[in-house]
Amino acid sequence: MPSRAKKIARAWLESPTQGVIELTHDWRARHLPPLTLSGGVHFAALHRVPDYTFGCESTYFVNRKDVIWFFIRLDQHPELLATGERVYLAGDFNGWHDGISGDEWLLKPGTMDGSAALIWSGSSDRFNSFPHQRYKFVTDTGRWLPAVATAPNAVRDNQGNVNYSIDPERTGQHLFKFELSKPLNLSESWSVVWPASEEVQSVPLMPGDFFYQLGTDLPMGARVQGGETVFRLFAPRAKSVELCVCAQLADQDNPHRYPLKSTGESGDPDAGVWEVVLEQNLHGWLYWYHVDGPRDAFGLFDPTHRVLDPYALATVTQIGPAIVLDSAWMGQADRSFKTPAWQDLVIAEAHVRDLVARAPVALGAEERRGFSGLRKWVEHPDFYLHRLGVNCVELQPIQENDAKTPDEYHWGYMTNNFFAPHSGYSVDPEKASGVKEFQELVAAFHARGIAVVLDVVYNHVGEPAHLMFVDRLYYFEQDGTGQLSNWSGCGNDLRCGAAMTTRLIIDSCRHLIETYGIDGFRFDLADLVSAPVLKQVEMALKRVKPDVILIAEPWSFRGHIAGELRDTGWASWNDGYRNFVRDYVRGGGTREGFEYALKGSPWYYAKWPAQTVNYTESHDDKTWIDNITENSNGNGDTPTANDRRRTHLMAATLFMSVGIPMLSSGQDFIRSKQGIHNTYQMGEVNALDYRRIYRFPSTHTYFADWIAFRRSDAGRLVRHFSRASELFFQFYWAYDTAAAAVIYNADLSQGPTQLLFTINNTLNDVTIHLGENVPLSGWRQLADHERFFRGIHRDTLVQAVTSELFVPALGCGLWVRETM
Repeated sequence: MPSRAKKIARAWLESPTQGVIELTHDWRARHLPPLTLSGGVHFAALHRVPDYTFGCESTYFVNRKDVIWFFIRLDQHPELLATGERVYLAGDFNGWHDGISGDEWLLKPGTMDGSAALIWSGSSDRFNSFPHQRYKFVTDTGRWLPAVATAPNAVRDNQGNVNYSIDPERTGQHLFKFELSKPLNLSESWSVVWPASEEVQSVPLMPGDFFYQLGTDLPMGARVQGGETVFRLFAPRAKSVELCVCAQLADQDNPHRYPLKSTGESGDPDAGVWEVVLEQNLHGWLYWYHVDGPRDAFGLFDPTHRVLDPYALATVTQIGPAIVLDSAWMGQADRSFKTPAWQDLVIAEAHVRDLVARAPVALGAEERRGFSGLRKWVEHPDFYLHRLGVNCVELQPIQENDAKTPDEYHWGYMTNNFFAPHSGYSVDPEKASGVKEFQELVAAFHARGIAVVLDVVYNHVGEPAHLMFVDRLYYFEQDGTGQLSNWSGCGNDLRCGAAMTTRLIIDSCRHLIETYGIDGFRFDLADLVSAPVLKQVEMALKRVKPDVILIAEPWSFRGHIAGELRDTGWASWNDGYRNFVRDYVRGGGTREGFEYALKGSPWYYAKWPAQTVNYTESHDDKTWIDNITENSNGNGDTPTANDRRRTHLMAATLFMSVGIPMLSSGQDFIRSKQGIHNTYQMGEVNALDYRRIYRFPSTHTYFADWIAFRRSDAGRLVRHFSRASELFFQFYWAYDTAAAAVIYNADLSQGPTQLLFTINNTLNDVTIHLGENVPLSGWRQLADHERFFRGIHRDTLVQAVTSELFVPALGCGLWVRETM
């Protein structure tokens, strides 16, 4: 077993007067390790941490008698009390699945530190091996309890699975707690030192959870109040904060400078808040901050660096300066628009510049950059999304991002400010014109009957990362050495659970609702925001807008939380649905998978019907057609006949599936990106080429007709508010395939109307036997795989419903029947 050179792994404060020191391995000597604190501060007390305390996070510990204990607390798994499932310990040491048989590895009821728990204990000898053995907990029903990705012993395998591991050298006897006689000043740097004779080791002392709960209810940012302007910044470890203001850009090199004062000492409700009040209405003035603080592994304080206010309501560029705006000038949005019920939504994901860049309307070059030009396109009689028939647009991020110039194409997922509309989408950013322009754009969408959902990114930030210079430790996830977390893939995961970061997120969303009239939000990489924070966001925003639309992208490189969101008011993008439909139209998939998709991914993914956002293409990765094309080069720009038929099958499946359907803009005219996987910087490739509507008019019309049907009275049988009855769906299958015929409202539980939907995902014609109980009369065909029928004419060929129903290769059909 390899030896470890260092003796201290990390150290953190649990309060300003107490902390914990973690060693790299168990300390089994009777005397205490020779630990001290930098700066001449002495420990008032130093003692061992109870071994089970380590177990509360790691799920195991070893006591001084070499007995190993594995346990899970029932208050963290209340479902086990409800289901009565038996829980087993499974891992490398017992063959994983093999551990479920018999009672040898069964966890038994007990208590751990006064809390009800399920416990397994035994000799630690069989677990002392290298490489470290992995384990998890599994129920007798075969349900694996997820390992907590942030646990100190969590490990991830090559497939992305998270398990626990057993380190024989770190079993709970490697933790020590210290106490101080007076609170430490957090604006200073502190270290824990091991003054060994061979080498003095020092590790930074990191503030713990108490630090991230510091916060205030005071209004933040620059606020005009009558004849004065109040500036406030939350910077809990700052030594000093300076405000710089000037009337115009030309004065930036010679600004007025004002020191801010801290409003509270350690322990006060407003600790960490810095403010200054200037006796003047500074509406339209420009400002920024300089923040100084401790120079340590957790800080990036630089008193010479210009910091953009996190609460800036407008900004000239991604680096600032911010613009002071009087709330009276901004006004409030007209919120009379009635947001559609979730089950009635048909969403189109779109990008501001992609929509307007090639729009067939007369626009100036500056207008084609953003809000004002798009507003004119939305107001035009031929506006694309209006003619397509969607009632909701999900705009990719419109908040200030780190594009270096107004002309640079940017997807918007590197956000620099959570309140300001992107300056590059504004005609005159120096005058904060984007505020009014975005207000007018949202109003134009509403006038068209289209709700506006914003894609927002609160899991990481763009460059420069202004919050880094306010307090890198408070606002960003990092380990005990100051190494930033990177589950977003962008190198700076936001610490969303910190009190003022959560408030920043909520205040930003509330501002977008109240000032701009936004109807809802799609949270990017919501796993990193975390389910607990998402629940707080939901509660806060529903107080502002009870019908707010809340959608999560429920994954990140760390994990997937769709299951955790089932008991919340959040819907989730359904990547499993996306992957299934791509496979299904090419002849893959299973009957069970198809039934699960059409029913709205019930229970595991969606506890209520509109909790799944069903989609087959988004801005990420290749377009639909580039993914499924038969072309050998993966470029679907010129699709084959089968590519088009499969696209029609996808549309039919999407709009006949329970849940919220979402299209990527251009999907209806078979938008291609020439097979390119990631086009986040390719404006010319991403811009919508509306001429393809005329190149593929029947496909565009087919999508529009499906949307019209989905929103029609008959379409209500797919738009479920609550879960349908057990016999609502009736499935019939073609022999040895996943080709299907489905009757909706088979039990007439939702009135006298029934729908019959058929689909054949194979390259061969099939016949589906409907059975003797299916009525064959009264069915009227609405659509097939090529068209919707607009009235029945003498020369219109429609298909009758027979007991042996024919479905052509890559074909589908839709019928309606009134039973009364």
